[in-house]
Amino acid sequence: MSVDTIISNLKEKIQKHSADIHATEFGIVVSVADGIAKISGLASCQMSEMLDFGAENYGLAVNLEADYVGAMILGDYTKVKEGDRVTRTKEILSVPVANDFLGRVVDPLMRIVDGQGEVITKERRPIEKIAPGVMAREPVSEPMQTGIKAIDALVPVGRGQRELIIGDRQTGKTAVAIDTIINQKGQNVKCVYVAIGQKKSKVMRIAQQLKEYGALEYTTIVLAGASDPASMIYLAPYAGVTLAEYFMESGDDVLIIYDDLSKHATAYREVSLLLRRPPGREAYPGDVFYLHSRLLERACRLNKENGGGSITALPIIETQAGDISAYIPTNVISITDGQIFLESSLFNKGIRPAINVGNSVSRVGGSAQIKSMKKNAGPLKLQLAQFRELESFAQFSSDLDADTRKTIDHGRKLVEVLKQKQLQPVSVAKQVAILYAVNNGYVMDVDNAILADWEHDFYTFLDSAKGDLLNRLTKGWSEQEESDLKSAIEEFKQNR
Repeated sequence: MSVDTIISNLKEKIQKHSADIHATEFGIVVSVADGIAKISGLASCQMSEMLDFGAENYGLAVNLEADYVGAMILGDYTKVKEGDRVTRTKEILSVPVANDFLGRVVDPLMRIVDGQGEVITKERRPIEKIAPGVMAREPVSEPMQTGIKAIDALVPVGRGQRELIIGDRQTGKTAVAIDTIINQKGQNVKCVYVAIGQKKSKVMRIAQQLKEYGALEYTTIVLAGASDPASMIYLAPYAGVTLAEYFMESGDDVLIIYDDLSKHATAYREVSLLLRRPPGREAYPGDVFYLHSRLLERACRLNKENGGGSITALPIIETQAGDISAYIPTNVISITDGQIFLESSLFNKGIRPAINVGNSVSRVGGSAQIKSMKKNAGPLKLQLAQFRELESFAQFSSDLDADTRKTIDHGRKLVEVLKQKQLQPVSVAKQVAILYAVNNGYVMDVDNAILADWEHDFYTFLDSAKGDLLNRLTKGWSEQEESDLKSAIEEFKQNR
């Protein structure tokens, strides 16, 4: 073979040759402690980018400094050592979303933890997203019935609202949230319960309760346990609202509960201090307000052009000795559209749910009530406020005039009727019926000790004999409904 032929063959092979060059950017772990890794060499790393530590261990870039990247390790940080290689994935942290997550318990990365088999998903969404703008939203006007008389009557919640549940530990905050989930049965509402830093045994007990009441089938539980790293506790609410947004953008109404954001703020403080961010008030970093505002702003009601779905958020905050003026409570109060304040002293008196009517408010108010409820619940707040004032005054005087005694007696009946056992939500039509009975003096002759039994029998009577009236009360209020309800109460009293 001639030299020219060899040269031409070589040229031909060189021209046909194509080399696939894969450039991988990696860094080296400089230090690792308490779930935080300091990495050098990742010059082009993005904020919130997933980093691969190997052995199926991932991290999240949260600090971009001149020489180092600070990352939260999402998993067992004891497997990460100084000198380990860290590779960029060039992907912003995202989680899988699908309708199949309903009825399941998942971790903040949406991995199944209930042992019931995996969920196959096609879509992933980034956990951080800008909330819908004003033009995409619609005013809150449809009620999100909680099934709790004191809330639906006095501090109503609307679909698309953010209503804070606040109070000391062991005052029934989680109970209010769970009752609200159970009350959504048959209401075409999907629920997401985010357990932030809770005991896993407690959350599994809640899952069992929801299953018993047929509520787990439309609920997803996102669990970041008390024993999980701060990074997972930090991610949990964002993963929960990402799934909720998927449902909302499909045109569904969604209820999301964050239980609780106090622990979320504490986890973020821990991460921030480990990342050497400057501490501010109570050692929280300066952006702790933004932590919760960008989360809760994603709850809204979309207009019809954008699908018409909604996310109703019920964040929970735990106070210390009833101090609602502390840093995190005031932050979240200023972000939300009202708060339901649960008080220890009322809880210990046996008034449950222990709602302090004076400190509880809904900035949506009557806009989120059906007509019959608005008509019958209107004067309640004023009546309860008058009763509380007169009750404390009456302790110092035994000689009361007839009007004062009448107001106090009516107030006591009202307080008794607003009491409610856990896991027993009441439909809105029955709430209207019992409030009408109280407002118009039909229960004044019933002893307080048996009023709960009287109320239970009254509901049974309405279910069995007045089903059509209950349907009409849900749809509206007119003289006809009022007349029929009055007749029904009188008929029940005669037969009892």
